[in-house]
Amino acid sequence: MNDIAPTKKLETSRDQNGVIQPLLTDLYAITMAYAYWKSGKHKDRASFDLLFRKNPFQGEFTIFAGLEECLKFLRNFHYSEPDMQYIRKVLSPDTEEEFFSYLGKLDTTEITVYSVDEGSVVFPKVPLMRIEGPLLVAQLLETTILNLINYASLVATNAARFRLAAGPGKSLLEFGLRRAQGPDGGLSASRYCYIGGFDGTSNVLAGKLFGIPVKGTQAHAFINSYNSASDIDERVLASADGSNRIDLVESSLHWREKLAPVLDYIPSQTSEGELAAFVAYALAFPKDVLCLIDTYDVIRSGLPNFCSVALALDQLRYRAIGVRLDSGDLAYLSSYMRQSFKKIADKFDVPWFEDIQIVASNDINEDTIHSLNNQKHSIDCFGIGTHLVTCQKQPALGCVYKIAEVNGKPCMKLSADVDKVTMPGRKNAYRLFGTDGLALVDLLQQIDEPPVTEGHKILCRHPFQATKRAYVVPSKVKALYRCYFENGEICQPLPTLKELRDSTHESLRQIRIDHKRALNPTPYKISVTDQLYNFVHDLWLENAPIAILS
Repeated sequence: MNDIAPTKKLETSRDQNGVIQPLLTDLYAITMAYAYWKSGKHKDRASFDLLFRKNPFQGEFTIFAGLEECLKFLRNFHYSEPDMQYIRKVLSPDTEEEFFSYLGKLDTTEITVYSVDEGSVVFPKVPLMRIEGPLLVAQLLETTILNLINYASLVATNAARFRLAAGPGKSLLEFGLRRAQGPDGGLSASRYCYIGGFDGTSNVLAGKLFGIPVKGTQAHAFINSYNSASDIDERVLASADGSNRIDLVESSLHWREKLAPVLDYIPSQTSEGELAAFVAYALAFPKDVLCLIDTYDVIRSGLPNFCSVALALDQLRYRAIGVRLDSGDLAYLSSYMRQSFKKIADKFDVPWFEDIQIVASNDINEDTIHSLNNQKHSIDCFGIGTHLVTCQKQPALGCVYKIAEVNGKPCMKLSADVDKVTMPGRKNAYRLFGTDGLALVDLLQQIDEPPVTEGHKILCRHPFQATKRAYVVPSKVKALYRCYFENGEICQPLPTLKELRDSTHESLRQIRIDHKRALNPTPYKISVTDQLYNFVHDLWLENAPIAILS
């Protein structure tokens, strides 16, 4: 039996995932590489653009994510001997042995990558990355880089849309690990949802690797596992300052009777097992009590039992954190609970009680949050899983990796579908801002054009429609590309995950609200300079065949 070397264990966010390696590619990358090598084109200088054609989720913006993983992949790019042995098996037996020797020596020292900053708001047709270097090597990178960017950007965008829907004052927690597409999908979701604006995750490994705050309390199984207070061995809890000790079960039962006329319920109709579960959890975590209250009946059992335990804890100078709803009419129940908390706060002179957190986690999607907002809900925090990490509204972003230039000669893909026509040649991109500090337009120009400068009028043209054009006098100009990888090394400092999250928030702030709204958002303008416009159309006419009619 052959021994298989274990994949290197991830320990920190700066480690490379062992699955991300040169063989994480499509076979055609390797077959093309051999054809390039066989024909002597492998050393040609090429430039590739990574871009997408349409914003996801019927929106008008996208968050760029996944750059750091791409850079780590590039830095460590190398075919191992076992890799070479496997490639020999999948290629034709007629493949020349010299090719494998060549592959074994390949690295990325001649690759240069220019990229938009990770965490930036980006738009269709503007390349996110420009990869330059030997044609063969740059082609081999295609599938892996697309894999690393597509899902990362999609789920970061989804998270940002949830954040916009919920608003800045609500907490958002990612609960998607159990529904994610495998372990790597689960970890990636936690990482990029945090970048997109979520506050925490239930994923413990993601917390360890990426420093994301980890949140979680209990499941219905925990509540169901208790039948009565007799299931609890140690019932006594000391006060927060150590000056007092009480039987938490007896105190909770006392409060359950006392609360009945305030909340209008029958104590005997509440679940004894549920109360025991809440008490058991409070005994274990008196400073972090957040109870799942919909196991039996929210209004007649869960809410009374929670409030009873919370008031018992208050006698010991502990403050319960909140409750979680995982089913039912979230708008109605949250409002009912908030009113109940206020009643208790007033009746028993516990002002903090009316601010107890209400968490909702009932298969929530973006539309659910908008609907809850319209119903004036009282939810403080949303725990979101399936619809967030699986991106059910749209399962793929559709980034593409297109060749733009070979040996200084621009390349252009033509199509009857104008959306699929590519912008030829190496390009720079700029974001132009108005006097209000908000972005007006992204402008593409040829690499040899002078940089765009603030305060100077420039003609911005639609890439394909001649009559759509406007002069812009930008109050601020931001160059979108920086060199991130050169001579085999990452050449920019990599931000922390918290810094990426902050930069995403800032980038979104600089985009007009009508571009970000959920319903009928305004398309953001993407333009080209007059020089690039004329160049594209001349090249198009030069390459498009002329039909013959008879």
